Amino acid sequence: MNAALVLCALLVAALPVCAAPVFHVSPAGSDDGPGSAGRPFATLERARDAVRSLRRRGGARVVLHAGAYERAAAFELTEADGGAPGRPVVWEAAPGAEVRLLGGRVAPASLFQPASDPLIVDRLDPAARGRVLVAGFDALGLKGSEAFPTTYHGAPPGPELFFNGERLRLACWPNKGWAHIARVVDPGSEPREGDMAGRLPVFAYDGDRPARWKADAGVWLQGYWRFDWYDQVINVGAIDAAARTITLAAPHVYSLKPGNPSPRRFRALNVLEELDEPGEFVIDVAGRRVFLWPPADPSAARVEVSTLNAPVIALRGASDLTIRGLAVECGLAGGIEVEGGRSCVIDACRVRNLRHTGVRVASGTLHRVQNCDIHDTGTGGLEMQGGDRKTLQPAGHQALNNHIWRFSIHQFTSAYGLILGGAGNRAANNLIHDAPHQAVSLVGNDHVFELNEVHSVCMETDDCGALYKGRNPSCRGNLIRWNYWHDIGSPMGHGNAAVYFDDGDGGDTVLGNVFVRCGDPGIGSFGTVFSHGGHDIRADNNLFVECKRALGSAPWDYPRWLDAVRGGQDCFFTEKLLKEVDITRPPYTTRYPELAGFMDPKPETPRVNRAARNILVRCGQVSGGAWQLEPDSTWSTNEDPGFVDMAAGKYTLKKGAEAFRRVPGFQPIPFGRMGLQRRGRR
Repeated sequence: MNAALVLCALLVAALPVCAAPVFHVSPAGSDDGPGSAGRPFATLERARDAVRSLRRRGGARVVLHAGAYERAAAFELTEADGGAPGRPVVWEAAPGAEVRLLGGRVAPASLFQPASDPLIVDRLDPAARGRVLVAGFDALGLKGSEAFPTTYHGAPPGPELFFNGERLRLACWPNKGWAHIARVVDPGSEPREGDMAGRLPVFAYDGDRPARWKADAGVWLQGYWRFDWYDQVINVGAIDAAARTITLAAPHVYSLKPGNPSPRRFRALNVLEELDEPGEFVIDVAGRRVFLWPPADPSAARVEVSTLNAPVIALRGASDLTIRGLAVECGLAGGIEVEGGRSCVIDACRVRNLRHTGVRVASGTLHRVQNCDIHDTGTGGLEMQGGDRKTLQPAGHQALNNHIWRFSIHQFTSAYGLILGGAGNRAANNLIHDAPHQAVSLVGNDHVFELNEVHSVCMETDDCGALYKGRNPSCRGNLIRWNYWHDIGSPMGHGNAAVYFDDGDGGDTVLGNVFVRCGDPGIGSFGTVFSHGGHDIRADNNLFVECKRALGSAPWDYPRWLDAVRGGQDCFFTEKLLKEVDITRPPYTTRYPELAGFMDPKPETPRVNRAARNILVRCGQVSGGAWQLEPDSTWSTNEDPGFVDMAAGKYTLKKGAEAFRRVPGFQPIPFGRMGLQRRGRR
């Protein structure tokens, strides 16, 4: 290089790096301004257009100032709005500011007037008369009149109401807990088994409460009609007060039968006669109005109504883009949705009070959701899908250090706090808790679920697990490592688990977990780690404390396994193993060599799960079913094995603990690194 070129290079290197452009937005701003700190824009769309006008890739910031941003449509950011590797476009809350993006609107107290229609007042509980208010759909900004379907599994139609940030509930009976079916008069048809005759279920109830309800005005019952792992809402067709029977307006998908040991349960929803305590409301679709018994004076409160039936924020094909520090709430659909693109980050956001899922990553690569609080959502918390299962190409998404709780407000079963789907995604250091049913779903291959804490789930359901994976043996290679599971499940009869591999599932590893008071064997073969029908599961180097049965298994015999592989057992294995993917060819045969011969099982082939180097403290049975224990590698004791402080729930093993001598090769478990960590904006 000659001297002139060297001098030119030195001069370029000495030039100052240009600061990233910054635009400001405030509800009190104006889109006619320059978007500066002193004269901010008023709308997110104006700021988005300003970033686009830069005609450069990356390095821009949009600062949102305190206030509520009411959204009549999803705020969409597309491929045109992203940044570049190392130079993202960042949308963030101003330091210390509460920035709230609403999928709805603030409803002034003046919209709610005392209910005075005699036909309505006469139906109200005496305690509610004079206290119930009414507001019309049009005044609340509700354009549609979405009717309740005859039957559904999930969230009811909108709207939802929030009072000082707390969700109000549809008027129900009982106000707490469940009513029990006294007797099944007619189970009705069973559509799940092909019975499409439409015979309606009829059941008898105790007491006289349903005699108050007007079935022709619309009454819906949410119930565990057969199994305690599936709830469904069904409209009431008729009430016979004299016979104390209810006829449902449609069959239950599984028919109305005692499928699990506990009593069959139901509760009434959206019943005007049950609007009997503060904090409840009723949706009158036909009259296009809402009835409300407010928990306090609305004029001194913030009342919000959800109106947006779309994600509040939608990233469509965007890359290198960060959403940071925002509150996303009060919507009829989800909070944040990410499709396509790469390397987007959802950081330190509060996502809550949504009818459906909090955050959903549907595709793309290398997206991260981190340091977020996701709670009080209707049908799920955080879902991360991505990767190619046919080629086993990983997506590389990560869910990191999120607090996720109360994520199944409307749909009580199979509404997960966290879903990892596809191939090659990771969840670490999340805290997940408080749900009637399951908390985590793994669907796919080569996921890593590690360093998380999960507790107080599976509390009102049966035949379930805090982490559930099932019905597809091609989904394998997943690692469940170094997690803290505690206080999981309730004794309802059938059984429950912390980690549940169902209906022939297998090929995964459970390593270095700490299980405390997890699972109930019930009447069957459940264990804290449970396998139903599958094999090739490894459980190594785990700690079980005060668990009734550590390892459970309900193995399938050869005829049942052969039937499943050939497409029977309602598992559709042929479709899943040979069409969705092909386990007889690479990359499956090279990544998972144990799949050799899988489609041609032999009677003499052992189908077992293996366990080694596990420690049981004050537990019941070690194992049952098809678990093969490595000789002399399991230690069961009623004494403290050397924890730092067992009474205080500190389950780190001290250096030199008895456990290491009793179980040679047992590796220290990083208990102190599990769960939420103080880092970033958390």
